[in-house]
Amino acid sequence: MGTSLKPAHTDLPAAQMPDRDHADCRGVASILSRVGDKWSVFVIMMLSDGPKRFNELKRMINGISQRMLTLTLRGLERDGLVTRTIFPTIPPRVDYELTDLGRGLQQPVKALGQWAIEHQEQIATARTRFDERNGG
Repeated sequence: MGTSLKPAHTDLPAAQMPDRDHADCRGVASILSRVGDKWSVFVIMMLSDGPKRFNELKRMINGISQRMLTLTLRGLERDGLVTRTIFPTIPPRVDYELTDLGRGLQQPVKALGQWAIEHQEQIATARTRFDERNGG
């Protein structure tokens, strides 16, 4: 017996309108990806006590490359969380500082960082147990 070319299963449900409660998920997701990025968290934490120069931030944030710090600062500036001020000195001095919007993130970011510090051993233990159970 061959394959029939007759239309079948034509009883399809009507397309549903997007849920208004979830309409802004993409916008929120892009913001959370910026402020939840590990380097952004470190930069926000380091700037919480005042303006810093680029190399000062680089020394304070262990493991960040110059390129990654540049990209992170540029993204935070684009999102209105950090300002970049150039002083007309020789050589030029550039300071980075949290904006009012960025300062509003200080408490949640500090809380998240503190939580991670306090629970890193528990998470390491859980990861080890998981990996042992799953052949990792």
